[in-house]
Amino acid sequence: MDWTVWGGLAAGLVIATVTAPVGVSGAVFLLPVQLSVLGVPNPAVTPTNLLYNVVAGPGALWRYRLDGALRGDLARRLVLGTLPGVVLGATVRVFALPGPGVFRLLAAALLLPLGLWLFLRALAPARHGPSPAGESAPGESAPGELAPHMLTGLALAVGVVGGIYGIGGGSLLGPILVGRGLPVARVAPAALAATFATSLVGAGTYALLSFFSSGDVAPDWWLGLACGTGGLMGGYLGARLQPRLPDRALRLLLGALATAVGALYAAQTLN
Repeated sequence: MDWTVWGGLAAGLVIATVTAPVGVSGAVFLLPVQLSVLGVPNPAVTPTNLLYNVVAGPGALWRYRLDGALRGDLARRLVLGTLPGVVLGATVRVFALPGPGVFRLLAAALLLPLGLWLFLRALAPARHGPSPAGESAPGESAPGELAPHMLTGLALAVGVVGGIYGIGGGSLLGPILVGRGLPVARVAPAALAATFATSLVGAGTYALLSFFSSGDVAPDWWLGLACGTGGLMGGYLGARLQPRLPDRALRLLLGALATAVGALYAAQTLN
């Protein structure tokens, strides 16, 4: 078997183990590995990332479901907003942003603020709501939660960006909602659910668009499945370890990784 398949399996396992506890699928960090190490061409790297999310997502979601963390309607609201956005984003990615230079610039523009956001939120004093994490009833607004129509609009915009970038959108929604004061234990399962749903639709959209484009639009199926299998195992492990891991340290690590990768892409774009 090709070494890239084993490399993708290992990368998916390690990344998902670290990122799943905070509601990030890991695709945002897997992308530079695919581009720089595994040699996935543009724009096929984006649907390959979405395929990774589809395969990896059920591991963490199943663990969160067993723990009773998938309660309330936050996940439903996020999915309803991000689903149409990811279709639009995939279309824009294929027909308007196919070049690697533009793609690297977009990656830097997304990763740098995301990393700084995670890092600064981890350093800031924690804000505690009046209710324990994860106990909000369906339809109940938690401290810092957006109004339903604003939440749907935000999810739509993030879905477009996620469809272009191949991260499903949950990687951006998670830190935004946590930054507004929602507990990680509530946001993480909902963000991963939105990522899984939108990635499923996004991967299908890219597969369909491959019939109308001459470029590398279809995902690298074997590599995507290998990365996803590693992510499936790592996501389950990360979700199971969430109650035992220091939340602040994880956010600092994720922020540092995102900032470093974003800075690398910015430097490559300027050269």
